[in-house]
Amino acid sequence: MGNKKRNVVFLLAALLLAMAIGWFWQNGRGDASGVVLYGNVDVRELALAFRQSGRLQSMAVDEGATVKAGDVLAELDAQPLRNAVAQADAQVLQAEAALLKLRAGSRKQDIQRARAAVRQASANARKAAADFSRTAALVKTRAISQQDHDLARAAHEDAQAGLAAAREALSLQIEGARKEDIAAGEAALAAAQAARAQAQTALADARLVTPSDAVVLARVVEPGSMVSPQQPVYTLSLRAPVYVRAYASAGQLGRIAVGTPVRMSTDTAGKVYTGHVGFISPRAEFTPKAVETASLRTDLVYRLRIVVTSDDAGLNQGAPVTIEVLEKSAAPNAAPAKAAP
Repeated sequence: MGNKKRNVVFLLAALLLAMAIGWFWQNGRGDASGVVLYGNVDVRELALAFRQSGRLQSMAVDEGATVKAGDVLAELDAQPLRNAVAQADAQVLQAEAALLKLRAGSRKQDIQRARAAVRQASANARKAAADFSRTAALVKTRAISQQDHDLARAAHEDAQAGLAAAREALSLQIEGARKEDIAAGEAALAAAQAARAQAQTALADARLVTPSDAVVLARVVEPGSMVSPQQPVYTLSLRAPVYVRAYASAGQLGRIAVGTPVRMSTDTAGKVYTGHVGFISPRAEFTPKAVETASLRTDLVYRLRIVVTSDDAGLNQGAPVTIEVLEKSAAPNAAPAKAAP
């Protein structure tokens, strides 16, 4: 009787265990597609560098610090850059003054002086004309030499040319600057303004700002160092969003589509994470052999990017992850396609 009782107890225990497994399958895994993938949390790092060269003046954080988007992590000695901005400001003022002078045209005093020059040239021309007329009559009577008459003619012609030049100068004063000169002045002002904007941008780049939330992995240089453009100062680990890289065989693609939800777990923690398929590569990861048999075709794999929607500090970059593909929102037989996360 004792053996029979033990057998009954074992049978009941096995039945309860089967019921528990069935309940877990229906409630906890009932929406699974049966596709299990394996992958790793993507390593997403950022080498943060200045766009300007200079002497590193200060660094705000150390390795392991958590930083937010917009935080200032380091600064250069900005005095040379401020000097460049001041010089660019002066060049803009100079170009503005030159353009304003061209647009304003001639002053009244300049025009009046040009008119006075015309009157003086006109008087000289009348005197030279009268002298030339008298010498023409005198040379006929041989009262003066032919040379004196020629000199009077030259003085008359010179006075007429001077009068014409004075009139042209007056016309230029009245008309003002040429359109081409004004256009050149406008271009010079635009160039000076662009140089000032570039100097201001360089000054702003003296502050190293993190573009997103991250964790500082490495502090590469120290204050006092001379740094050059694109030389890393910090190495950051990006935390948002968190991606998982996985691979699926060609036979599994029929049950996976962009947007398909997944469950994930790591080897180091019992927590379950959720996410969805954000990208399926349309290309196999390796070049197939020239002749593919049916067995070789099953070895082709395609890269997937899983977007984690329930991230926490437990998902360390590079950690192995087990991924269970769910049925919800799945699109059977969907062709591999790219999609934003």
